[in-house]
This record gives sequence, structure tokens and C-alpha cells, in this order.
Amino acid sequence: MKPLFVASALLAATAATADTPELVVYTYDSFVSEWGPGPAVEQAFEATCGCDLKFVGAGDGAALLARIKLEGERSDADVVLGLDTNLTAAAKDTGLFAPISVEADYALPVAWNDEVFAPYDWGYFAFVHNAAADAPTNFKALGESDAKIVIQDPRSSTPGLGLLMWVKAAYGDEAPAIWESLSDNIVTVTKGWSEAYGLFLEGEADMVLSYTTSPAYHLIAEEDDSKAAAVFDEGHYMQVEVAGKLAASDQPDLADQFLQFMVSDGFQSIIPTTNWMYPAVIPADGLPAGFETLVNPEKALLLPEQEAADLRAKALDEWRTALSR
Repeated sequence: MKPLFVASALLAATAATADTPELVVYTYDSFVSEWGPGPAVEQAFEATCGCDLKFVGAGDGAALLARIKLEGERSDADVVLGLDTNLTAAAKDTGLFAPISVEADYALPVAWNDEVFAPYDWGYFAFVHNAAADAPTNFKALGESDAKIVIQDPRSSTPGLGLLMWVKAAYGDEAPAIWESLSDNIVTVTKGWSEAYGLFLEGEADMVLSYTTSPAYHLIAEEDDSKAAAVFDEGHYMQVEVAGKLAASDQPDLADQFLQFMVSDGFQSIIPTTNWMYPAVIPADGLPAGFETLVNPEKALLLPEQEAADLRAKALDEWRTALSR
């Protein structure tokens, strides 16, 4: 009887697994890392959905869109989480994303009324450095300095693309000259944020392209106040990270449920001390202690999504030309 009992138990477990719906969310690698939001979000959502939430890391943020374009309607993804407003116009042009209806009381510095993408966090790009060292106060001063910097590739990384838009928004037609002056400062260009920040922490560079919120990680998680974000007087470019539902999803209702959960306290309270960004909706308990110490840029820069899309090819060409000399 024991073999029969075991076989019956296995059949029951298999049937139960088959009856559990699976939601596949494509995102960037740092989101699904053991120190990122992914594990906590997975646990919190599965406690409410009766489903299996599966995160799939796909490189850095900008690489997500390339993968979705390549897979098209054959993609296994139901939700894509990790694009930003520099990529949303291009994402909509693919026709692969469906309209969504997410209700939230957003705490963003900009109004939000997008019908395809919902925001889950935001922040300001900045160059992070050792607090004991003097830091330049604008891009021109950075280009004239001896500071060694690490940046990310704009073709695969949303911070890398954000830097292109930052320079373009601040300097317009002067952007090529800014890149030419910065070319000698750049130690290397990494595929994604994690690699770049790791090189900075290993002492391979004086500064790294990251966020004004990055020092909060060191302060809160490590009790280390030795890192700071340089304040630039041209202003700082904003990043608003978003998620959207694929039109070809075989779990459209579950995808909608996840997107609504994404703006709830159960998700938003996880963001500040795992993704180290500002949450799109302020959690019930507010922001963690330590966030009040972060620099708050006086001038915020953000190009409209279509303008960012229109400028992308030109800005990328200016960047490549300067770095190839």
C-alpha cells in the first residue's frame, strides 16, 4: 500500500501545482538579487494571489525592451517591470503592451496619467563619491578634473541612457563638447548598474553614476556615512521606473492584480531599503530614517517621453563619437 500512497500523493501534488496560475515578470537583475526587492515582493504577493510569481532577470533596464522586442508576442512574460520614461514611448510603439487601470495616490514630483505604464519608484541620477573627497559641482568641472568615473552603457542600462538625457537636457547642442571633455575621465563603461557600482566600491574609480539615494544604502544597511552624492548646479535628471502588462499575456487578470498590488503598501514599503529609491506611493510608515539626510536637488530635469525617444539616437551618436576619439 505504501507505493500506492506515495504515487497518489505525488499525483495530488502535481495536480495542485498545475492548478496554481503562474505570473511571469521580466525585470532587471538587481531587482531579483537576494538583496533586491524581488524576494520580498514575491513572498508578499504570493500571500495574496494564490499564484506562483516568477521573476526573470533580463540584464539591466534598457535590455528589457530589447528582449521584449526580440520575443514579440511569443514572450513568456506577463508583466515587464523596470523600464523608465526614456523608454516608454519606444515600448508603446511596439504594440506589445496593453492598457492598464491602476488606482494610486502617487507621490511623484510630476503628474502621472499614463494609460499603459504605472510607476513603482523614482529617483535622481547623481555621481556618488567618497564623502571625504571634494566633488565637482557640474559636468564642466567634472570634465576639467582628474576624477576617474565609471558609467553604464546607454544601450543596455537605464542609468546609462539617463546620463545621456541628463547631459542633453542640461546642455542641448553643447552636449558633444561635454562628452568630449568627459571622455578622459571615463575609466570604463559597464553593461549595467551593478557592475559599475561594484567597481567604484572596489576603488577602481573616484565616482560612479548612480542615484542621490544610493548613500542611504551605506548609511542604513552598513551604518557607513562615507558615501555622498555630488550636487550639480545644472540640475539632476529624474528617473521614474514603471511596469506594464503585455497584450499577449495568458494571465491578464493576474497581471492587473499584480500591478495594483505594486502601488500598495505591501510593495511600496519594500522599495526604499531594497531598491534604494523613492517609492511612487509613500508607505503608511513613511520613509525610513536616514532618507532625510539625502541631498535634494533644487532643479529637476525630465524630458517628455516622446522628446526623449526622438533624442535618443542623436544623443547616443554624440556619446559614441566622443568616446571613440
